[in-house]
Amino acid sequence: MALSTFSICITLGTRPEAIKLAPVIQQFRQLPEFKTHVVLTGQHREMVDQVMQLFELQADEDLKIMQPKQSLTEITCRSLHGLEGLFEKIAPQLIIVQGDTTTAFAAALAAFYQKIPVGHVEAGLRTDNIYNPYPEEINRRLISQLTQLHFAPTQKAFENVQRSGVTGEIHLTGNTVIDALLTVADRYPECPIPGLEWNKYRVLLSTVHRRENWGEPLKDIIEGFQLILDKFPDTALLLPLHRNPTVREPIQKALGSHPRVFLTEPLNYAQLVGAIQRCYLLLTDSGGIQEEAPSLGKPVLVLRETTERPEAVEAGTAKLIGTKPTSIATEASELLSNVQAYQKMANAINPFGDGKASQRIARIVKDFLQ
Repeated sequence: MALSTFSICITLGTRPEAIKLAPVIQQFRQLPEFKTHVVLTGQHREMVDQVMQLFELQADEDLKIMQPKQSLTEITCRSLHGLEGLFEKIAPQLIIVQGDTTTAFAAALAAFYQKIPVGHVEAGLRTDNIYNPYPEEINRRLISQLTQLHFAPTQKAFENVQRSGVTGEIHLTGNTVIDALLTVADRYPECPIPGLEWNKYRVLLSTVHRRENWGEPLKDIIEGFQLILDKFPDTALLLPLHRNPTVREPIQKALGSHPRVFLTEPLNYAQLVGAIQRCYLLLTDSGGIQEEAPSLGKPVLVLRETTERPEAVEAGTAKLIGTKPTSIATEASELLSNVQAYQKMANAINPFGDGKASQRIARIVKDFLQ
């Protein structure tokens, strides 16, 4: 076949998608046999732009769907409507989506409506609880039913897809987030936080944003942070705030005046990697950080009751601790007081891959389309 034969479309809308698809986009754009279209829905805005700039990438199309206080229904409908026309115009031979966002689900459904095959990066994550995390668990399950190429990041994810009774090919590739992380971490990026002296404190890095932690669970998490700070005066808390006021306002009210709490706007990805490299441990309800932090030798305490990344827990790099204040304080105290317990988690082997997942995905796609 002649070169430039294969037309693919990579669709994304949020920062996690941009991070995990950046090395995939770079890989495909290096290969002359692919015409690669990158489409942004605009589900997130500034945070996606930061990632695209970091990896020196540009989108070919941008639906710009983001609106204040948008609902899941609005995101889905506007994405479907915009992608319908784009897919008709581009006529790709394959649509690639990542993870479990509403953008990813809408893109997979839009592709199905036009009988375009779907490749799903990070396929097979499961908690087996449809409301935890919400709406991600259902998004990824529905995407699996619409997918022809399942790119599983781990053996457990591979087996989850097999058990789901899906059609299509299932491939074990590793997680593309490790590809992205290692590229950025090699630069040891700066993370200047006004007033925070990294060498003065053992810094606890936290991110909190999950819908299931809104309300009372968030209040409990905040109380747990306060207990840790009271017990360990050599610690400081760095907490980049999510843009959603439902999350940020209670945190600002409760912790904003604490002298060892540093509340910031969301860090760009390079700054986040720099913060992970410099912090002591992480307390998070994020999915991606459960994958990233182990690669940099940092223990992760997961502020959730379930995780779709049990590999991290089984490997010993992460621990599920829930949101109760006493549990948060107890588990963090163990790592802050017990050197052996800390080293055991810090030195556990990362189960998420070797940084070559994007190369494997490109080879699989080429074979599929030939």
